[in-house]
Amino acid sequence: MIISGPRVTLRPLTRADAQRVHEILSAPEVARWWGEPDHEADSLFDEEPGFSAYAVEIGGETVGLIQSCEELEPQYRHAGIDIAIDPAHHGRGIGPEAIRVLAQHLFAHGHHRLTIDPAAANERAVHVYTKLGFRPVGVLRQYERGADGTFHDGLLMDLLKTELR
Repeated sequence: MIISGPRVTLRPLTRADAQRVHEILSAPEVARWWGEPDHEADSLFDEEPGFSAYAVEIGGETVGLIQSCEELEPQYRHAGIDIAIDPAHHGRGIGPEAIRVLAQHLFAHGHHRLTIDPAAANERAVHVYTKLGFRPVGVLRQYERGADGTFHDGLLMDLLKTELR
């Protein structure tokens, strides 16, 4: 399924995207937050229920990737989002638009709440997510292992359907 916004197009990732995905995830500005590029890139092509990964395109050029992971149990139904944009395209509003477009799609398909969990130290990401309407819910202590081998905190944020900006 292709999802379109004013400037961005989200289309399902395919194995043909593997090299470009690896390039994006290998950029130091991205790898710092995403982790080991080989492992992360491979995981985007895993087929599991509720998981979707998309190329973020501008004018046919892949400039990033975005994924959603849906909790399908009706009692707890919600979705999580994660995103990586090529640093050469940072600061142009592409990431916020891609998140907004995917959020609208997920809300239109039955979700009422979305989560995102950036590294607590990733101030740029937290700022962007806050501008979109995400709110901090809590700190996930020692949530992920960084490239330096130590654990770092994550920030759990959520967004209700009525809060999207």
